[in-house]
Amino acid sequence: MTLLKRALKTAVVRRALCGLGAGYIRLVHLTGRWQIVGADIPKQFWDADKPFILCFWHGRLMMMPYCWDFAHPIHMMVSYHRDGQFIARTVKNFGIDTVVGSSSKGGARALRDMIKLLAKGICVGLTPDGPRGPRMRAGAGVVSLARLSGVPVVPAAYSISRGWNLNSWDRFLVGGLFGRGVIVWGEPVAVERDADSDAQEQARDLIETRLIAVSQQADSLCGRPPVMPADAPDGAP
Repeated sequence: MTLLKRALKTAVVRRALCGLGAGYIRLVHLTGRWQIVGADIPKQFWDADKPFILCFWHGRLMMMPYCWDFAHPIHMMVSYHRDGQFIARTVKNFGIDTVVGSSSKGGARALRDMIKLLAKGICVGLTPDGPRGPRMRAGAGVVSLARLSGVPVVPAAYSISRGWNLNSWDRFLVGGLFGRGVIVWGEPVAVERDADSDAQEQARDLIETRLIAVSQQADSLCGRPPVMPADAPDGAP
């Protein structure tokens, strides 16, 4: 094992890296010129003290803490994977709590925990293509959460004129300093509690479509070429 890998396994180094990551996110926001499109959409929920499910692509995670009004608590779903724990420790710096689980491990428990939070009026957030993709393809988990909780899904995305997309499965967008940034909110998607399999698939497709739309709108407003979704999984339409 290399010295770097050993260092990354130590709690002190991990905490320091998460602190540096949070500091850089703050610096990108502080030096940028930011616009919010559709701000009235989450505001109507916040003003009425009604919970909703914040939904955004994994590749748009970096600046999403700044979409939120922290007068209202939120819990984000993160994976057990090392990357998920790095995200959890980083967003903790912004006052965001987390629920641990993913489609591959701990998903059922995380689903139950999020349903309980929503029942208490606490918002939750998740990335429906995480933690492993395919990119910009919504999984069924978000539909199950919306159906079982009776709470709508609200899509959102960020983009920025200065930054770069990593060569990762999600084309993770790293914001740069002194950029023109935007956060775009989309219209809510509700799923009826008695929705059958066809209705659930229609809801999943609508969530995916609206998430792609807000992401591409954000990129367009910032003059960035859009990131395209990965090919649909085998058997999907």
